[in-house]
Order: sequence, then structure tokens, then C-alpha cells
Amino acid sequence: MTRVTVSIEDDLMEAFDAFLEHRGYTNRSEGFRDLIREKLQNTKLDEDTCGVGIAVLNYVYDHEERMLASRLMSAQHEHHDLTVSTVHFHIDHDTCLESVTLRGKLADIRRFADQVLAQPGVRHGQLYSVPGELHVEAHHHGDDDHGHAHRHEHLKITT
Repeated sequence: MTRVTVSIEDDLMEAFDAFLEHRGYTNRSEGFRDLIREKLQNTKLDEDTCGVGIAVLNYVYDHEERMLASRLMSAQHEHHDLTVSTVHFHIDHDTCLESVTLRGKLADIRRFADQVLAQPGVRHGQLYSVPGELHVEAHHHGDDDHGHAHRHEHLKITT
């Protein structure tokens, strides 16, 4: 581990300490590490047009908006290769929250999120993405004469 010294204005340090306390951090070092990781991750996500990853798209919408629920469901079906799961929550009589877990190319995930969030009647929304690396492994089951071979694809989250 590397130890560094940083000069920070007093008012900025006070605000950071308040942030750390509010979030339950027990030390400044972990807070700094988390902020650095977040900034590096966001930069990678912004610059990476071919990368893969996982994401969660949360949005609040008015289910009374004409045909909106149907349009949202159609968008998910059009992107069935990205959609892992959807959780639907009724906030009140007219308002719903959906949380969609996604996996795939980050550019495709961003396009899907933009399509959903641009729908009339979607009031709030946010996409949280985590970059990863796709790993493909060849795998063989059974004996040599009757077994079968196939591939496993899994996503490894990068730090």
C-alpha cells in the first residue's frame, strides 16, 4: 500500500469529514479510495464504447400515462438480451418504480436506458453501471464418447 500526503482547503476537508460521518465511514482513507474508484470507473464508462458490464436502471413513472406501461415492457422485450430481471414496485395509485438489472455491452445498455428515460410519463430515472470483462471458457461434460462441449460466458467485474 502506498501512503500519500494531500493538501486540502479547510472548508473542503470539513465538508468531506461531514460526508464521511454521514455515510458511516470510520476513516478518511477508505473515503478517499472510494471516491478515486468512483471517478476512475465513471471515466472508464464514459470513454469505453465497446466494453461490457452490468447495470441497474431505476425509474419512476406514471402508470396512468397512456400506453406507457406497454411501451416500457416492449422496450424490455426488444432488449431481452440485456435484461436480466425487473422488479416492479407500486408507490401509490398512479406511480410505479421499476428497477431493471442489465448485462451486456455498455453502449447498448446506455441506449436502452436513454430509450426508457425519454418516454413521456417517466418522471425520474438513473442508470448505475459497473464495467466488467467478458470471460469465455470452453467446458466439456461426460465421457469422451458421449459427452458434449459448450461454452460458459461470465462477466468479471473490474476494480
